[in-house]
Amino acid sequence: MNQNERKTVARRMILLIAVACVIMGLYVMRLIFLQLVNGDDFKAKATNTTDYNFTVTAARGDIVDSAGRRIATTATSYNVVLNKLLMGDRDLDTMLQQIVELLRANGESWNDTLLIGQADAAGNYAFTDDDTSTSDQKQLADMKETLGLQQYATANDVMEMLVEKNDLQDFSPEWQRVLAGIHYEMDRQAFSNVNNFVMAENVSTLAVATIKEHSLQLPGVEIVETSARSYDQSDIIPAVLGRVGKITAEKWKVTDSNGQVTYPLREKGYNMNDVLGISGLESVYEDELRGKDGVETITRNSDGVIVDTKLTTVPEPGHTVQLTIDSNFQRAVDKALADNIDMINRVYNTGTMKAAAGAVVVLDVKDGSVLAASNYPSYDQNLYAANYSEYSSDPSLPLFNRALQGLYTPGSTFKPAVAVAALDSGLINQYSTVYCNGVYNYFKDYHPRCTRHGHSGNIDVITAIKWSCNIFFYDVGRRLTSDVYDAYAYKLGLGQRTGVEVSEAVGRLTTKNDSNYTASLDIQAAIGQGNTVVTPVQLATYAGTLANRGVRYRTHFVKAILDTNTGKVLQETQPEVMDVIEDRGDTFDLVRQGMIGMSETVSGLKNYPVTIACKTGTPQRSETYYVGSTRKHYTNTMMVAYGPAEDAEIAFGIVIEYGGGGARAGNLVADIFDAYYAMKDGSLAQQAEAEKEAEQAQQEDQAQTTDPAQAAAGQTTGNAAAQPAQMTPAADTAAPETAAEGEAQPAVQDEQQPAADTEQNPDAIAPEN
Repeated sequence: MNQNERKTVARRMILLIAVACVIMGLYVMRLIFLQLVNGDDFKAKATNTTDYNFTVTAARGDIVDSAGRRIATTATSYNVVLNKLLMGDRDLDTMLQQIVELLRANGESWNDTLLIGQADAAGNYAFTDDDTSTSDQKQLADMKETLGLQQYATANDVMEMLVEKNDLQDFSPEWQRVLAGIHYEMDRQAFSNVNNFVMAENVSTLAVATIKEHSLQLPGVEIVETSARSYDQSDIIPAVLGRVGKITAEKWKVTDSNGQVTYPLREKGYNMNDVLGISGLESVYEDELRGKDGVETITRNSDGVIVDTKLTTVPEPGHTVQLTIDSNFQRAVDKALADNIDMINRVYNTGTMKAAAGAVVVLDVKDGSVLAASNYPSYDQNLYAANYSEYSSDPSLPLFNRALQGLYTPGSTFKPAVAVAALDSGLINQYSTVYCNGVYNYFKDYHPRCTRHGHSGNIDVITAIKWSCNIFFYDVGRRLTSDVYDAYAYKLGLGQRTGVEVSEAVGRLTTKNDSNYTASLDIQAAIGQGNTVVTPVQLATYAGTLANRGVRYRTHFVKAILDTNTGKVLQETQPEVMDVIEDRGDTFDLVRQGMIGMSETVSGLKNYPVTIACKTGTPQRSETYYVGSTRKHYTNTMMVAYGPAEDAEIAFGIVIEYGGGGARAGNLVADIFDAYYAMKDGSLAQQAEAEKEAEQAQQEDQAQTTDPAQAAAGQTTGNAAAQPAQMTPAADTAAPETAAEGEAQPAVQDEQQPAADTEQNPDAIAPEN
């Protein structure tokens, strides 16, 4: 290559290099422009996505019995949920119409709490609220306030506002009402891109399949699997377990006296459409039973396209609440109570007035745990919603928790408390006596009497308890005064809270501060009459304290809190001493001897293989009847008992309304002890399993031979109906001038009553002179 050629090649190389440098320079300048000048803008565009978080509801914890058998649990159910984010630009009202039609075709309803009915023929609307419902009235007021209407606004005014607000003018009146109700519910649930709307709950699998078939035409309409409360053993202490329910407007939005509005449940992490415990143990242990909700995150880019969906926080189920109650034992006590009431009505109450209600509470003496809490009649937890109208209108009041809320005059079951007070205070001792001639003549114008059944003459404390001598306790009560024996009764557990986790009535004792107090009221109260009223759970606590020689434990239903996944005990209820009466010698020994003596006079107990200590009571009710020209009072059956007397394991209180003589509960006590020992040796569980299999077989046979509609119509609470006039759940005390331990009912005079009943019922007294 000559020199000219080399120069030419060099020039070309320089030119190529120059061109390459220019090109490289342009690229560098472009990169500088993209990354340094407009880098932030382009980065934002490249990563412009938005995360939307939705709550995934956690399963509610179970409630199980002492053996781990499930009573309340969670069952899978399906909700129809609208996700606004996934709907895109579809017309909302058109979609709502489609969903409503699909739900209707499958016999399903949708969430609609608008208290306005469909328009009448003239196109006018009317409110559907209950005038007596505080909740309905508050909901109406809040609705009008939210819509900016005056409180005197009519249903037509409300509908006009809803139609205009939601642009529903082009729809028929029927659809206007349907869509207005759904929009109203959407507003209440704060439906938005970040908050889904639960349109229908607990829909059938058929409805689920139908909606899924139309999923392409219904974007954003989801079938969400959730959990609903169900009761595997719906007959076990339903009144104590309580209920769960949706959050009401009153609980969600709280307005104080100054008009300040707060949202306490929202602050605790609840959503408007969540479910929570509203009564009983479900409410008390809400924080334990409620799980920790999870979070589902949906990511959408700037073009509105969903680019990612993932579960960012896994939901955690709530804890398990374990009860002190064994469900098989509870069911056995329920049956024993029902059988005893049936026996009383067949054998004794053969007149028009029947024993139709009662309660039994059984405690573990060693720690105060409740082993059974029976109400008769009761109800089925799974049928509560469907049968609420029937339950609430039933004159026998199956929804009333008599075991914890019923207030009853204790009658002679109160006498051991007076004996403890007299012995412990030193007023009397083992050898002190009171002369009983059948009439107490201390007062000039008041002469209450005693039947002197099984006793007369000089009576000591053991004999007085055994034969329930009124004269003895009249005199001792007068000398002690109610100030003293009330103080002991309180410490023993009467007239005050027992400590149970759920709501209980407090009751009261007769005091000198009572408006109707007279000196004679002290002696009436000393035999458990006067103004004194107590609950069955208090009677059981009192019996347990007598058995424990004055040590009173807190009465409780919950044994432990368990981890649902592992079963590990997270928290265990320890025995808690609430009060102590220092035994100054033989006080509780003497009272126990008297109570053992009484059990030897009661049919069903006197030959029982285990020594039982008991005290019967036959307190008067306010209602009266006539035998000839003689006016008499109806009476309740009362009993407290514990056993084995030497080293007690269980104690209980019993009330049967209009049951008559207290000794009529003797066989009930024996049946409860039988069930208790069967529970201890395991035979009760075997018996319960056999009965369950037999019942299932019977139901299968009935299903093959009975029309389903007839079978459904035949479902009842399984309890005897009562006369409306018979049921008085509140305190029912006799008037002061007549209050004294009860006389028998009309049926006591009936020929069918066994002659032995008089001997078994030493509580009965003769009227005053």
